Amino acid sequence: MPPTPLIPPALHTGDTIAVVAPASNIKRENLEAGCAALRRAGYNPIYLDSILDQDLYFAGSANRRLRELEEMFTRDDVRAIICARGGYGVNYLLDKIDLDKIKANPKVFVGCSDITALLTYFNNALGLVTFHGPMAARDWARADGVDLFSWQSALTRAAPWELNFNATSSVRALVAGSAEGILYGGCLSILAASLGTPYAIQTDGKILFVEDVAEKPFRIDRMLMQLKLAGKLNAVRGLIFGEMLDCVQNANQGYTLEEVITRIVGDLGIPVAYGIRSGHVTNGNITLPIGIRARLTVEEENVNLKILDPTVSG
Repeated sequence: MPPTPLIPPALHTGDTIAVVAPASNIKRENLEAGCAALRRAGYNPIYLDSILDQDLYFAGSANRRLRELEEMFTRDDVRAIICARGGYGVNYLLDKIDLDKIKANPKVFVGCSDITALLTYFNNALGLVTFHGPMAARDWARADGVDLFSWQSALTRAAPWELNFNATSSVRALVAGSAEGILYGGCLSILAASLGTPYAIQTDGKILFVEDVAEKPFRIDRMLMQLKLAGKLNAVRGLIFGEMLDCVQNANQGYTLEEVITRIVGDLGIPVAYGIRSGHVTNGNITLPIGIRARLTVEEENVNLKILDPTVSG
């Protein structure tokens, strides 16, 4: 049985948001730009000086990144935690994290890309509702990088909310239908990499969101087939694909990624939507709650994702 959802407290204007770097190293100018945007949005961003450490391609040693993450969960003055960026390196932390510290101090935790491994692990192990969305030194550092409606809906409201995409949007229907399940997922390459480990994704009963960047279509095909052959799509109730930014072989490839995807998942008998901008996106990164009930409705000219239960408390 999956754990009971652990709902973090809501985020309010004036709250302190800790910026952490659990994966790749970051640039000071991007960090400062993101923090400035968070301040303009009404928050108080903070970070440790060690966040700018570099060890090969990581944001410092695994011990530094682990201490930073656990400290920000246990600090009383910190209301929410947002990752600076993804990249690579979260997998070094998974077998070292003190889950009791996280469980005793549930907080809004936001990230995407490599951070997918933490989003799904915290949800699998603790039931903590996490958030796949904009990061400080990337999306917040750009003028048009954050979808504020979904950010505010996911992190500040106790009431249900929804995302609606009509024919004029970039979201498209691949397989029509309607389904209800637990919203879950993240970066496809990280989801696939979890298989065979103690941190493998748990997809039964889920509306599975998958996205990636700069992966050629045959690689997307390979990772989806890996999930399918591993049985991870057998009990999925719906599928949502992200923008899939730059996932092309070449400009004249003669086929679409949508065709590749439909060949693999079109026989599952579940609704499939394509193009929701969360994660690696051109702009307006949408915040999606991981671990909460949602209803996906896919029609020819309309896609609706309704979050059915509160994602934050208070």
